[in-house]
Amino acid sequence: MDLDAIRNYCLKKPGVTESLPFDEDSPVYKVMNKIFLIMNLTQPLSINVKSDPELAVELREKYSFIIPGYHMNKIHWNTVILESRVPEKLLKEMIDNSYALIVKRLPIKAQNELKQYK
Repeated sequence: MDLDAIRNYCLKKPGVTESLPFDEDSPVYKVMNKIFLIMNLTQPLSINVKSDPELAVELREKYSFIIPGYHMNKIHWNTVILESRVPEKLLKEMIDNSYALIVKRLPIKAQNELKQYK
């Protein structure tokens, strides 16, 4: 899955916006104004995704291309190096999980707003 495919996958999710709050090489994807994915457009190409702490460690131990979140809380965030051959199914699962973790923590009103997108 290349960066364009990841971008399109994220933007198809309900309530997602894209912005460049840090710099032009780091697009940020938010749901209801909360970050669930940060992309790095410089070498090495990568994404940061939120993860359940236990799953984050499990993924790091299992895959060499998954490391603690670069410039993020390393308990809750993983960096996925995209220059490795990351299985598309795994990548989508990590993106979906990150999105779901953020949505789950949103206020009920915001969660109800998201339901209108479906």
